[in-house]
Amino acid sequence: VTVRDGNYVLYVFDADSLAELAKTLRRLTGPSYVPPLWAFGFNQSRWSYPSAGDVEEVQRGYREANMPIDMITLDIDYMERYKDFTVSEERFPDFPGFVQKLSEDHIHLVPIIDAGVRAEEGYPVYDECVEKGYECKDKDGRPFYLGVWPGKCVFPDFLNPEAASWFGRQYKALTDVGIRGFWNDMNEPAIFYSENRLNAVLAKLTEYTGRNLDLAAFSEMKSLITTISQRDDYTREFCHDLDGQRVLNEQAHNLFGFAMTRAAAVELRNMYPEERMLLFSRSSFIGLHRYAGIWYGDNRSWWSQLKLNICQAADANISGFLYSGADIGGFNGNATEDLLLRWLAFGIFMPLCRNHTALNTRHQEFYRFDSADAFRKLLRLRYALVPFIYSEVMKAAVNDDMYFKPLAFVYPGDRRAKAVQDQLIVGNSVMIAPVYEQNAAGRYVYLPERMRLYRMRSFNDYDTEVLEAGDHYLDCDLNEVLVFVRPGHALPLTDAECVHSTYDLDMQTLFAYKYDDKETVIYEQYLDDGVTWDRDAARYLKKHVF
Repeated sequence: VTVRDGNYVLYVFDADSLAELAKTLRRLTGPSYVPPLWAFGFNQSRWSYPSAGDVEEVQRGYREANMPIDMITLDIDYMERYKDFTVSEERFPDFPGFVQKLSEDHIHLVPIIDAGVRAEEGYPVYDECVEKGYECKDKDGRPFYLGVWPGKCVFPDFLNPEAASWFGRQYKALTDVGIRGFWNDMNEPAIFYSENRLNAVLAKLTEYTGRNLDLAAFSEMKSLITTISQRDDYTREFCHDLDGQRVLNEQAHNLFGFAMTRAAAVELRNMYPEERMLLFSRSSFIGLHRYAGIWYGDNRSWWSQLKLNICQAADANISGFLYSGADIGGFNGNATEDLLLRWLAFGIFMPLCRNHTALNTRHQEFYRFDSADAFRKLLRLRYALVPFIYSEVMKAAVNDDMYFKPLAFVYPGDRRAKAVQDQLIVGNSVMIAPVYEQNAAGRYVYLPERMRLYRMRSFNDYDTEVLEAGDHYLDCDLNEVLVFVRPGHALPLTDAECVHSTYDLDMQTLFAYKYDDKETVIYEQYLDDGVTWDRDAARYLKKHVF
């Protein structure tokens, strides 16, 4: 291994299996974060729903289509000129009342918070940040100015404990009006330009004024412009105060988003010690799983990205991130209806189940499509699965285990299982095999053991058969999900026919899809209040006999 400097520690683990290896890592890095129960409902997001009217249109669309939903996410346009911890009074004239109104319909607003603080005198967050010297500095000790969504910004120095604590307390401006969930973004950190570099490029461009730009001169000018944005060497232009020492961002780059989200988590816990908050981040580092979840960043509306999502799910779990997910349908691009259906068929098993897409892409709310009935049934299947998903995530958190497992972790002696990357064990009861190829009428599936297939169209609409171990080609229509129950196990569900949100779920009255209907199966459900931080497994485990 070659490293640039001495800022490196190598850990070597010795374990008897891959599953035990993952547990050893988790015991070292700490227990996993789990959000409140409502965060396991469906989350509709878009860049952007910029006004109360836009949010109400989404609310109305899902309610009129009789599709359950728990969250609507607010991207950057809800703010006043993209300023963190502000709300546009023009677009949301009575924000506290609006939050309350949605809450009465059991819908949570989840606003975005970005890392960059707009440099604007009279904006209290900026004024206090620079007054107290909490901003990141350049190498000469001056405030480091950069460009992100709001234009000219500063970064709070999240690696400085005082600055981090101060920033975390700013979330109170939104929790005071009823917000209970946040999405931290742009915290790699993302930088459009640094002020120093921008000024240097603009000054250089004046030299091209009045010149006859031949091929060489034009190419030179064009290349110069492209150096403004997202330059790798920005990480060497600003510093952090780390334990009293000034270090360049490149030396602690991956800790930036980690420290931002940890600051939010710690202060939210201090403010609301008895209440779990929803918190997930784009950028992270090992250990952030103790404080928040993650989503997998700005993906694309490609079939290959759906396949990647399947692999990422297990990878995130190995690192302790149980509450995670990708943007269903893809963020960049126009998702086709078939891609969106296939992605949702996998996304219903993701703890973070979010449909999100970018500015200038098609609106991909499920109720807008011709196959609205298929989307409705898949969403109802998601809600029927919530008791199982929540229970398996909580048990994994308590036991330093994984919610998603690669087949090799469960069947270590099976050489074929070790090669399978596109099938996952969920909890300990079931295996899923999502379809991720365009125009595919089904897929090949490898079964390491005899299993019962449930070809599900909703929680109460399915075909079933027992399949022997080995290779199978299985048909799977666009509105179907392939779920396999393992011998001696059961998949518990609840009735979701009349459910509008997790608030309506009966978490205690469950039925089960079993491998063998003649066999008695005991399922241990983790059933707490879905709000507090107590994870006493012995106190909350409830046995169901199916």
